[in-house]
Amino acid sequence: MSNTKGPFVAIVTPFDSREEVNVAALVRQVERQAAAGNGVFCAGTNGEFYTLSFDEKVLVARTSVEAAAGRVPVLAHVGEISTHQTIVLGKAVEKLGVAAVSVVAPSFIACSQDELVGHYSRVADALTVPVYLYNIPARTGNKIEPETAARLAEHPNIVGIKDSAGSVESLDGFLAVARSRKDFDVLVGPDHLILHGLRNGAAGCISGLGNIAPLTLNAIWKAHVAGDAASADAAQAHYGELRKALYAHGFPPTMVKRALYLAMPEVGRSRSPAVVTDEVNDKVAAVSKAFAEAVA
Repeated sequence: MSNTKGPFVAIVTPFDSREEVNVAALVRQVERQAAAGNGVFCAGTNGEFYTLSFDEKVLVARTSVEAAAGRVPVLAHVGEISTHQTIVLGKAVEKLGVAAVSVVAPSFIACSQDELVGHYSRVADALTVPVYLYNIPARTGNKIEPETAARLAEHPNIVGIKDSAGSVESLDGFLAVARSRKDFDVLVGPDHLILHGLRNGAAGCISGLGNIAPLTLNAIWKAHVAGDAASADAAQAHYGELRKALYAHGFPPTMVKRALYLAMPEVGRSRSPAVVTDEVNDKVAAVSKAFAEAVA
């Protein structure tokens, strides 16, 4: 098993004015999350993995591990469209000291559940680092069914799933799989379902909003672990309000990046073709101001 328990932040990938990876700014973001007590999930959806080259993904993973310096675990996303490329990237990243890797379901290629089993089994066979499945069907077009996750949980190197389908029903399906065995964990993706997941057996979460509200995210986890239900509810409610207010204005990773950019300009803007209009920028600024304590 990996040591990927507790709160993780799907960290943004900072870019400079030329849209090149800003390594120094990335180091500071990792250090910021480590100081808050949150683990780091790099080159994921909020890290704009879909815009990064192979070499940039390796650079982001290496930088994140070095910046974390063992204070918190680093989980790296290595999913690609093809099984072959996923394995190639996974082999490059697993050498860097990551605690585990996450593999999103293939996109563009429509896959049957049997094909998904074959894909993930080959990846897990090829890698020595623990593997998490990553379910986000709204973006990939391929849904990992709970029954498929249960089949894949039999593989000794597949240790869990990050579920970002966005529904209670989806999350509960994977939590049922996790409760049936001790060697398969669920990491909650949707920010509004973190506490629900934790209270029903999730091992932790991977949050995009943690980029702008790292202390609130950590407070949900700490209050839950301490058995302080009232404080956990309050922190989750605050998080939910931020999510609702921010995500109303556009693609969530772009909105998170812009909110963080307004507070910490060195992270830069999202890579093109993502564009934030002046009108949306003003709305995001208003949300950031209303939740000023969350971006401090």
